[in-house]
Amino acid sequence: MQREEALELMKENIKEKNLRKHCLAVEAVMAELADYFDKDQNKWRLAGLLHDIDYEDTADQPAKHSQLGADMLAERGMDEDLVNAVRAHNGMHGLARKTLLAKALYAADPLTGLIVASALIHPEKKLEALDSEFVLNRYSDSSFAKGADRDVIASCQEMDLKLKEFVGLSLSAMQDISDQLGL
Repeated sequence: MQREEALELMKENIKEKNLRKHCLAVEAVMAELADYFDKDQNKWRLAGLLHDIDYEDTADQPAKHSQLGADMLAERGMDEDLVNAVRAHNGMHGLARKTLLAKALYAADPLTGLIVASALIHPEKKLEALDSEFVLNRYSDSSFAKGADRDVIASCQEMDLKLKEFVGLSLSAMQDISDQLGL
């Protein structure tokens, strides 16, 4: 599947504007991580873009979230490791993240939310105004952006990435698409 087809699929299944922006943010981070690890950027990009494809259908059934989406992607012939990464990104299922792709998607998902929340409290309310230290200070404040699970973000160590490096790569990726994110 190419990006344009994946983007249309995402838009067909996700109507809420902020959730679409979240998927774009995770896509950007995953593309940056694919470059960093010298992996298939298209595959990693698609994993990020489509990881929450079932979210609106499963919002009131969190135990089904990522299962339905992974099944949808498998039915469309997506690579097994991408399907498994989407399935495992919902920690509620307790599935092992065996591949670098799965580990990256799991950690990137909540970090994008922390970065967006950081931008929204910054006086300039722009991603370009942020640096890694600003985001790391927000990370250290457990009362800030409580939905951004710090343990999940810290799982970046499973990819042999230090938190500061992970935040820096992710922030840079999101800054590159700040116009699409409206930040």
